[in-house]
Amino acid sequence: MSSFQRLIGAKPIIMETGKLAQLANGSVLVSYGDSTALVTATMGKAREGIDFFPLTIDFEEKHYARGKIPGSFFRREGRPSTEAILACRLTDRPLRPLFPKGFRNEVQIVITTLSADLENPLDVIAINGASAALCISDIPFAGPIGATRIGYLNGEYIINPTYQQLETSELDLVVAGSKAGVMMMEAGSNQLSEELILEGIQRGQEVNLEFISLQEEMM
Repeated sequence: MSSFQRLIGAKPIIMETGKLAQLANGSVLVSYGDSTALVTATMGKAREGIDFFPLTIDFEEKHYARGKIPGSFFRREGRPSTEAILACRLTDRPLRPLFPKGFRNEVQIVITTLSADLENPLDVIAINGASAALCISDIPFAGPIGATRIGYLNGEYIINPTYQQLETSELDLVVAGSKAGVMMMEAGSNQLSEELILEGIQRGQEVNLEFISLQEEMM
């Protein structure tokens, strides 16, 4: 098993590979704080007769990740929550353009939550794990990419804020990018100036380069 670590913001991000899901084309165990997810990337054969790229992103929320077991008659997990669906879309948008044009092989990326500390969101960390899983696999992918969430609280930018910090943050900005530049942004703010938003984007991309450097070390 290989383990790689980099200090991002106030906490280290840890990426491990070579221990779990070794039959996948690429698999990475990614941890930030006490939140951990297993990200796997697999590729099937080309599907004939289609004119689109069949990429599937699946964010698997598990009750046991936060120490709960479904009781009563329903002991299986239910349908994806709204947050899980949004996390899938957030992961899809920066990854999809980096596959070769005309590529028709079915690719599935499954993000399974193993531990949720209810403090550090896993959606942005999962994007980095998905990029790492693709980069160490034999799937054609023009990565790596990095993704960072930026908050703004008490006049200061916060890198990958916690759930508690986001409740009072004036900014919730997700920036994903490659070495070439920013690829995707999603933001909500409390009427902040364009200058503050622009600086937040720049800081997010600076952190993305740290994520990219970590993935290049893995590769």
